[in-house]
Amino acid sequence: MTRLGENRYGKSRVRLSRVTRSGDRHDFKEWTVGVLLHGDFESSFAEADNSKILPTDTMKNTVYSIARASSAHTIEEFAMELGNYLLTNNPQVSKASIDIKEMSWERLVTEGSPESATFKMGGPELQTVFAERDREGGWVITSGVDGLTILKTTKSAFTGYIKDRLTTLKPATDRIFGTRATIAWDYVSAAQKFSEVRARIIATLLKEFAAHHSMSVQHTLFDMGKAALSAAPEIARIHLTMPNLHHLLADLSPFGQDNPNHIFVPIDEPHGYIEATIER
Repeated sequence: MTRLGENRYGKSRVRLSRVTRSGDRHDFKEWTVGVLLHGDFESSFAEADNSKILPTDTMKNTVYSIARASSAHTIEEFAMELGNYLLTNNPQVSKASIDIKEMSWERLVTEGSPESATFKMGGPELQTVFAERDREGGWVITSGVDGLTILKTTKSAFTGYIKDRLTTLKPATDRIFGTRATIAWDYVSAAQKFSEVRARIIATLLKEFAAHHSMSVQHTLFDMGKAALSAAPEIARIHLTMPNLHHLLADLSPFGQDNPNHIFVPIDEPHGYIEATIER
């Protein structure tokens, strides 16, 4: 005997650019949207009966259509709007999961004045949201940032660690600390000023990273998370993944030169990998 276990299906990587015009001023967003539906789909798997299947191509078209009429200003608001539409119009669906990634386009400033319709990429990071709702329940929202690339050239050390016969790493009291962080936070409710809270969290994380006298990536990660929770009572927990992108001191002794923390070799593979959830 066999039976169908947990299943879901949807459309991935639906790319969307949106221009909102207010006179001469334009706002520009670039999103990548994913849709996953859970529900009564067993007949499609077990009986080759597609009568309860909404085509994934239709899901793609739904993303564009909802975006055309949407007044959402944030990816969180759009995710809920899109998911609500899919649940309302598909009784066979029991749960909708929406994930959106937003490119970091920023308004260009020239000679001290913001351009009305010109933008530049602010950084490699993506703004993210994962929103999920059961038909009879409310939205659960997890927002975040993927690929927040930051580095400081001082106030970072690593000493006092375990040393065994395979340890070659030398203690460091003043080293480069670089990371490409992935960060996600869970809101206590779906009724939030998402843009305002996001800006406050990111600003707090960056401020703490810059000021922190780090004794390890773990040490800094925890204090960054603690600072974010203090700055944003709207969130219940925050999860940080911080790979340690090493910059190793170059050995210039074969050339008869010293190297007083001046020349380094960037190494991103292999790298340390640290993650943790900081909760209230």
